[in-house]
Amino acid sequence: MTTTPTTTTPPTTPPTTTPAAPQPRPRSQPGATMSEYDDVWLVIPAYNEGTVIAEVVENARKVFPNIVVVDDGSTDDSAEHILTTGAHLVRHPVNLGQGAALQTGLAYALAQPGAEFFATFDADGQHQTPDVEKMVALLRTGEADVVLGSRFIEQTGEVPWIKRVVLRTAAAVSPTARKLKLTDAHNGLRVLNRAAASKIRITHNGMAHASELVAFLASSGLRVTEVPVDILYTEYSMSKGQSLINGVNIVFDISLRSRK
Repeated sequence: MTTTPTTTTPPTTPPTTTPAAPQPRPRSQPGATMSEYDDVWLVIPAYNEGTVIAEVVENARKVFPNIVVVDDGSTDDSAEHILTTGAHLVRHPVNLGQGAALQTGLAYALAQPGAEFFATFDADGQHQTPDVEKMVALLRTGEADVVLGSRFIEQTGEVPWIKRVVLRTAAAVSPTARKLKLTDAHNGLRVLNRAAASKIRITHNGMAHASELVAFLASSGLRVTEVPVDILYTEYSMSKGQSLINGVNIVFDISLRSRK
């Protein structure tokens, strides 16, 4: 990624021209204490999510005060809505893809004082903050370096049947997913400790980054575990989702590259 993102700080701090460490912000949202999640950063990639992004971020900030949203070259009013939430806004001048947005967001969050845990979180409302809370709690025990969400462990939510078949097949045919014994290799909800986040270098700018991350984790020596999570499927989130057939093609592409 060669494009340098521009950064807008939250409305409660003076604007700067570089992604400098922000000043502490007061918490007015209910549900968060002054210290419980100060060391956690949510990284949200967003592209043309103007209709939902403010609600998603505001709900997340009721629990997690530290959020960076990477506006990946949106052509709608996503940035304007993000600025109303108190989240940190980083902007790509052009659309580079979700993988690039996640790498930008992780780099930004890693630069913030006191940041120890990092969650990748979707902008379309599918992910739930209680799942992030339990994933962070597991990392705090020191038993894992990376916690991945799975739709297929102790499943409580309803996954559309075509999506379920394709995702389970994708995990089954991926050598790296099998090595990690993953049930859901393409779940975007992930929480990493600082040691793991510092090692990640996403080079696939688009949706193939999910398979790239799994391949990295399989060879990294990091301790990886899965936990059950609930994904909220709405008409909006389904319309924004990755093509299922394209998802399978990505897995096969990454698998072939790994064998070269």
